[in-house]
Amino acid sequence: MTTSFTVLNVDEGIYEAGCSIDARSTAVARGDADWSVRLERLQGGLSDGVDVIWLDNGCTRLAILPTRGMGIWKAQVVDTLLQWKSPVERPVHPAFVDQSRRGGIGWLDGFNELICRCGLSWHGAPGTDVVRDADGNVVSEQFLSLHGRIANLAAHDVRVEISDDGAISVTGVVDEASVFGGKLRLTSTLTTHIGSTTFEISDTVQNLGDAVAEVEMLYHCNIGRPFLGEGATFHIAAEEVAPRDARAVEDLKTWTTYGKPTAGYTEQCYFTKPIAADDGRSLAVLRDPAASKAVGIRFDVSTLPWLTLWKNTQPEADGYVTGLEPGSSFPNLKTFERQQGRVISLKSQQSVTFDLSVTVTADEDDTARLIDEVTELQARHDLKLHTVPHADWSQ
Repeated sequence: MTTSFTVLNVDEGIYEAGCSIDARSTAVARGDADWSVRLERLQGGLSDGVDVIWLDNGCTRLAILPTRGMGIWKAQVVDTLLQWKSPVERPVHPAFVDQSRRGGIGWLDGFNELICRCGLSWHGAPGTDVVRDADGNVVSEQFLSLHGRIANLAAHDVRVEISDDGAISVTGVVDEASVFGGKLRLTSTLTTHIGSTTFEISDTVQNLGDAVAEVEMLYHCNIGRPFLGEGATFHIAAEEVAPRDARAVEDLKTWTTYGKPTAGYTEQCYFTKPIAADDGRSLAVLRDPAASKAVGIRFDVSTLPWLTLWKNTQPEADGYVTGLEPGSSFPNLKTFERQQGRVISLKSQQSVTFDLSVTVTADEDDTARLIDEVTELQARHDLKLHTVPHADWSQ
């Protein structure tokens, strides 16, 4: 049996400010877990009007942002924080984010989430996207800002479901629409279980327009301390890995290890083609310097066939962070990704679903098992490590 609560619905005029859903209000209890789901609206500063859904399963506490495309601001697993310290300290209301600023990278003015989506129509670098017909004639030209619109669009419908088996789900519906620009709908469901250190995300993107629509999706999963630090390591089973550019080539020999915060550091990115396990999912892991804790991200390679590793070990005050980023394509300008056949096309009413999960280990044994899983998966295929950028992957 499932109990459902609508906490926000624009069409029906529902806004349950300060509502709290817990074991007492639903009669769903599991052991001693004191779980709850609560809606809060932030007030003041650049966060004014930002809604936060605090989901606490008794072990893992998540801050979900319906106002920012259902992104996840931060989390706490038992007593360990899962987040990063961006110079942007608090959630920024989309009204204060001018994505065209600084030559199209204004998206960064609101960037501080643990997980934020990049998409839906595009997710890559800023620039002018040129669409050509079969004869090579220019059909359209459009400037695209960094990482798309979805992280700065608010959900118009949010509901919470509690199942008798201890599953807690938060589902939000976000429309990315424009006159002469089509209509894509994201229906995002985050699910966790009472007492679990894992949460899952299942996102369905549907084309509600009449014409064929293009879709790109990338999950910017951003992790800082205590998982990131000097000596932390990245693990993934992959068929191929390539540096994005000449800057990434510089440290290719140590691309899976991290250094301390470094003044003057310039970001490095590595593009990977992950290997799927028997269930169709791949696994990427960030292990802390002491090998005692780790964050594992599993993702369905049928719709997220690529992963970008973003290393950004600049000084703490500037944002010491790494990004594990499963994507439907690489974060290049959409024109290049289309040329390589990595942009998804959806007919009217057609949809595509993206699935991933995040788990946190709290001891050396669980961490070792997670790393062993990656090692066993890599044994299925030799890794090809390119020493220069891959011509079909880097623009």
